[in-house]
Amino acid sequence: MRGRSDLTTLRRACRAEWTKLRTEAGHGWLLLGLVLVTVAIGAAVSASVRCPAVGCGQDQVRLSLAGVMVSQTLVAITAVLLVGNEYGSGLIRTTLASVPRRGTVLAAKATVLSGTVLVVGGVAVLAAVLVGRLVLPGSGHTSVHGYAPLSLADGPTLRAAAGSVLYLVLVALLALGVAVAVRDAAVAVGVVLALLHLFPLLSHIVTDPHLQRLLARIGPMPAGLAIQATTNLRHLPISPWAGMGVLSLWAVTMLLVGGTVLRLRDA
Repeated sequence: MRGRSDLTTLRRACRAEWTKLRTEAGHGWLLLGLVLVTVAIGAAVSASVRCPAVGCGQDQVRLSLAGVMVSQTLVAITAVLLVGNEYGSGLIRTTLASVPRRGTVLAAKATVLSGTVLVVGGVAVLAAVLVGRLVLPGSGHTSVHGYAPLSLADGPTLRAAAGSVLYLVLVALLALGVAVAVRDAAVAVGVVLALLHLFPLLSHIVTDPHLQRLLARIGPMPAGLAIQATTNLRHLPISPWAGMGVLSLWAVTMLLVGGTVLRLRDA
């Protein structure tokens, strides 16, 4: 009976979080921006990176999905505002009064956020691949130069596309955990962006190749985006799915930290 009651409470909390996500100003524009940015930047990169001859070595799948590296910022902001707006307005007290179990509140936010980013991110990535299929031949990525047209029927391409959607979902959950722990929206966005970009920045500063490789293996963004690679996999610092595992650990850790802070501190 208690399990059924908890499930009912979670469903009610999910409906409330979905209503907030749909009705609060900004979320819709951020999600629309996610699609537009992912497609536009992918198209621009696909058109600008030339392949003049056989063996140019470009990963055309990664080129078409280049926009994910930028649109992840919009995902992070969406996740942060899902929490930050409530703390900024004081609505969090109402939320916690209606759903006293704070773990349920966090689970509802994570469920609604994940589902939304999964759908919108899926649309963005699919559109980016389709646009890349149209644009890449114009920059020399043709069968004459050893490139088949982009197709989700190709295993590595499908893995890169599906993995990019999963990447966006995990970034959203990471950002949600940080936002719950920090509470201030502006600070939370700064922390998330620092976590994502710090490791690539450090890898460009240090000169030791072993340390560079380590940073690429443990950083949430470089490890997670390894999922997009479809060529020269043996030369990657970390394999695609192992990199996704690293990002998953970051997301779970941040959610655990956020959940602990949520339980221990007053609203």
